[in-house]
Amino acid sequence: MKYKGSVAIHQEREVVVALFMNEEYNKEYQDGFIKKELINGVSGQKGAKSKMYYKYGKQDMVITETITKNDLPQSLEAFYHHKHMDNTMKYTFTEVNSKTTQYDYECEYIRINWFLPKIIALFFPGIYRKQVEKWMSQFKEFAEKQ
Repeated sequence: MKYKGSVAIHQEREVVVALFMNEEYNKEYQDGFIKKELINGVSGQKGAKSKMYYKYGKQDMVITETITKNDLPQSLEAFYHHKHMDNTMKYTFTEVNSKTTQYDYECEYIRINWFLPKIIALFFPGIYRKQVEKWMSQFKEFAEKQ
């Protein structure tokens, strides 16, 4: 399952990228985010591996992020692993003008191995897209306030 999206952020690209890469701000736009913990490598660089902790109601979730490519300020690519699914993300930041940045993403779920997420992907594929779009919208709002 693949999908793409984009949002125009009224902020300089350097500011947008700095906010995006600073894990201290994840809680500002990612619902349920608790913390990000570097496992190995250099944070944000190719090969860096981190655990990301989330809480959704009574559910705890841990996702492992591996940076697969870092061409910032233009783009960043990462692989995300959860016990029930794997996906890749490509984030692109394009300078529209000195005060506007186009933030694009491409997501591909490459493994879903639990019954409920498979059913959701089959019958309600937009659910996964809506979560990413919600976080993008919240990131836009956060970045424009800085």
